[in-house]
Amino acid sequence: MSGGTDSSVAVLLLQEAGYEVTGVTFRFWEEDGKGEYLEDAKELAAKTGIQHYALDVRGDFQREIVSYFTNEYLQGRTPVPCVRCNNLLKWRLLYEEAKRLQIEYIATGHYAIVREYNGLHYIHAGMDPDKDQSFFLWGLEQPVLRRMILPLGKYTKVQVREIAAKKGFLKIASKKDSMGVCFCPGDYRPFLLKMLPPNQKIIRPGNFVDESGQFIGRHKGYPFYTIGQRRKLGVQLNYPVFVKDIIPEKNMVVLAKEENIYQQTMFLKEWRLHNPEEVIGQKNIIVKIRYKKQHNYGIISYTENDRLKVTFDEPVAAVAPGQAACFYIEDRVVGGGIIEK
Repeated sequence: MSGGTDSSVAVLLLQEAGYEVTGVTFRFWEEDGKGEYLEDAKELAAKTGIQHYALDVRGDFQREIVSYFTNEYLQGRTPVPCVRCNNLLKWRLLYEEAKRLQIEYIATGHYAIVREYNGLHYIHAGMDPDKDQSFFLWGLEQPVLRRMILPLGKYTKVQVREIAAKKGFLKIASKKDSMGVCFCPGDYRPFLLKMLPPNQKIIRPGNFVDESGQFIGRHKGYPFYTIGQRRKLGVQLNYPVFVKDIIPEKNMVVLAKEENIYQQTMFLKEWRLHNPEEVIGQKNIIVKIRYKKQHNYGIISYTENDRLKVTFDEPVAAVAPGQAACFYIEDRVVGGGIIEK
C-alpha cells in the first residue's frame, strides 16, 4: 500500500471479492522526511478495517536501488530502477512478509495480469495499454508468481478512479499519478550530483566526438547523457546527431547520424526465462526494450559466457546498455534480461 490510487483500489477490490486483507507499506524513500504517503495508507486501512504494517526498508532501498542508480550512470550505462526494484526488492519483501504473517496471497496495484499456462505462472499485459506494467515484472520467480493477485489488470486507470469515487473515496480517486522514478521524478542530473561525494569532480566537462574519434564539441560530463539522446546536446551542426556511445574512461561521448544508431543484435545479462524451450530459437518472440508501446521481433539464443543474444528481425535504434529487455509471446511475459551491449 503506497498510499496512492492504484494500491488503494486494489484493497477495495480484494475486499469486494471476499478476501481478508492485510496492508503493508514499505518505507523505501522519503524526501526531506515527508511521509504523507504513509499517513494516507494508514487512513485507508482504518477506513476499510484492515490490519496495517509499515516496514522501514530505506537502508535496503538505498543499497539496492539508489546506489545502483547512481553507479550505473557513472559507468556510462542507463539504469532501470523500477525493474530492479520490482524484481529484486519489492516483491521479495512482500513475499517474505506474507510468509512471516502466514498469509497465502500477495497483491499490489500493478496494471498486469497473472495466469497459469502449462503448469507455470506468467505475467500478462494489463488491459490498459497506457498503464500496462508487465514490462517491469519479467524477473519474478515462480514461487512469487504462484501467490500473486493483481486486481487492477483487467481495468483501465479511468475505471480504477471511478471505482474509488463510487465507493466514496474521493481523495483516492483524485490523486495524481506518480511520474517517473519514485525517488527522482524529474531530471536525474541534479539528483545525481546531489548523491555524489562532495568535493569530488567525478562529473566534469569532456569531448563530444564522431564515430572516427574526431572532436565535435564539449559536453558537461558523460553521465549526463544517454544512448539515443538527441535534445540538449549543445552542439550546432547542419544535421541532427544522436548519442551512439559513452566512453567513461575517456570522459567521451560519441555522436552519430540517426541511420548509424541502429543495431541488429544485443546481448543480455541477469536474464530469466520461465520455459527456455518455447523461447530459445523461436520466431514468435516479441522483444521490448522500452516500456511504452514498442515491439520488435527477434531470435534469442545462448552464448558461451552465460549471456543471451538477441538478433532482431529489423535493426533497432538506441539499444542502451543497462536498460531492460522483456520477452513476450503475444501478451504473455516469457522472460527478459538486462542489456549488456
